[in-house]
Amino acid sequence: MTGLSRRTALAVGAGGAALALIGNIHSAVAAPKDAEADIAKFTGGKTAEKGKITIDLPEIAENGNTVPLTVSVDSPMTAESHVTDILVVADGNPRPGVATFHFTPLSGSAEATTRIRLATTQNIVVVAKTSDGKLYTGQKLVKVTIGGCGG
Repeated sequence: MTGLSRRTALAVGAGGAALALIGNIHSAVAAPKDAEADIAKFTGGKTAEKGKITIDLPEIAENGNTVPLTVSVDSPMTAESHVTDILVVADGNPRPGVATFHFTPLSGSAEATTRIRLATTQNIVVVAKTSDGKLYTGQKLVKVTIGGCGG
């Protein structure tokens, strides 16, 4: 019998998979256009005005695996005028869209708290949409020292 042994085939296959994985490491970070595309989809291509958004994030995240984030929008939260959605985008993550929060007037306030994972030092961009069609944006730079999505 002349052919490839099972052991050799498995070794070659594992080596090829490892090379393919190493080749994909460079694509593990989103391009700025990916973050912009997520924001454009959320806003319908409209420009958001700066202001009304407060982003509470540490300036330096010692562990990118769990970074505390609180986002709030100054809004009356009445039936006539309230925040309906908040989008959080991390422009250096493999998948920039980190979270989307939905609100109603019954929410009482447009505020959300969570923990996010950051691959590297990057900007966190927040966009808020209101019931009357207004868009607001804010951003904050977070320096990630170790342990992000990328290692």
